[in-house]
Amino acid sequence: MINIILLVITSFLIVVFAIPSIITVAKLKGLYDKPEERKIHTVKIPRLGGLAIFVSFVLSVLVWTDFSNMYGLQYIEAALILLFFSGLKDDIIMLSPMKKLLIQLVAAGMVTVYTKIRISDLHGVFGINEIPLWASILLTVFTIIVITNSFNLIDGVDGLAGTLGLIISLTFAFCFYLNNDIGWSMMAFSLSGALLGFLFFNFHPAKIFMGDAGSLTVGFLLAIFAIFFIESNSPASNSILNLRSAPGIAIGILVVPLYDTLRVFILRATKKRSPFKADKNHLHHWLIKTGLGHKQVSLTLGGVNVLFIIIAFAVKDYPAYIVLGIICSLALVVGQLPVYFYRHKISDLEADDSMQEEIEESLRGKSFRN
Repeated sequence: MINIILLVITSFLIVVFAIPSIITVAKLKGLYDKPEERKIHTVKIPRLGGLAIFVSFVLSVLVWTDFSNMYGLQYIEAALILLFFSGLKDDIIMLSPMKKLLIQLVAAGMVTVYTKIRISDLHGVFGINEIPLWASILLTVFTIIVITNSFNLIDGVDGLAGTLGLIISLTFAFCFYLNNDIGWSMMAFSLSGALLGFLFFNFHPAKIFMGDAGSLTVGFLLAIFAIFFIESNSPASNSILNLRSAPGIAIGILVVPLYDTLRVFILRATKKRSPFKADKNHLHHWLIKTGLGHKQVSLTLGGVNVLFIIIAFAVKDYPAYIVLGIICSLALVVGQLPVYFYRHKISDLEADDSMQEEIEESLRGKSFRN
């Protein structure tokens, strides 16, 4: 426990001391995220926060973590470095979506093929338990890419990606700790400390963004944590927590970024647009439209994610397919609330405008008669 505390402090302090220097360099070199139509911010803001998150995570893990029982960690590190530098290049000079996807496939394939971290059992979801190796590899690669990109897409409001990443990484960290997977717990705690430090500079008004380097780093690590969480609680494992509904719980832990990604991809597909073409249909965009500020949006969606985590663990003793059904059903309902509130607000404004017009018309009529 002492090592975990020291690790969190180390990762936190590295970010806190590194970011002011990164902001200075970004301003000198003009490395800004510039305002444009699809973005919410209205001023130029440095976007190299991911550099501090990545360095903080790597250094604190190398210093404090015991890797003796963590098979294939070198491949995770190699994949993480590959993703980080692809994101860093995109932050500085842009990288095409296809190139980014290709790099993600390589990174995900590296982890899936060369480590034991892959989804091999669906815990009875769709009536399926153990799956063959080829299906396990394909499903794991797909899962890593989806979760990684979900954090890249959710990073649209000051403090949002950092808040969700902190909540999710802390949840995995405590689960790993209780399950006696101390090395994995320390990795998750290291990411939590880095994100906590980053949030001091990213909450509205943001002084720096994490950029693609940060969102890809955070998303990739959380994807690996989610897969390990599912596998370490499989029926064949000797899990202390004994979470037989681990896939459903994992979806509950990651519900906000996953639901938001699925939602915008479906909307873009129905409109016959590229799923990679940015728009303003994310949950945080709709919440902004209802009149909430950046802090309120981040705290609201963070609170929703915490609520789903509580629900997921409250129903953990049910079969995985039931837990998954509960989480998905609730997500469909809750996910429509921002749109409902916005449309209700518009209806109220239109009603007020109509009433005002009627009053003015009535006053003009009285004036004419007089």
